[in-house]
Amino acid sequence: MSEEELAAEEELLEVAKHLAAAPAEDVVANHCYGLFELAALHLSQQLPQLDKARLAIDSLGLLVDGLGDRLGQHAGALTEGLSQLRLAFVRIAAAGPASDGQAVPEPGA
Repeated sequence: MSEEELAAEEELLEVAKHLAAAPAEDVVANHCYGLFELAALHLSQQLPQLDKARLAIDSLGLLVDGLGDRLGQHAGALTEGLSQLRLAFVRIAAAGPASDGQAVPEPGA
């Protein structure tokens, strides 16, 4: 193995140790925040990408609604964020055409 490969392997082991030491609810919540950002990004495009936003919102909903209080200190903020995204989606969908040109039902419906 080259020095670069050994360094990369050591770095991966260090990341794995750090991840294993982190509370699981923090790691899952971090992924939820990523889905929130993804949905917001697709909703904020010049021509909103409703299908892509809906996928991110529905994915976030499955996690937040399904896990509830198991998300620990993040549960409240994620529930509120999900509600805001769903409301924004409905408003944007009602306001005009999406980039995919299709009528899109409310996420989570």
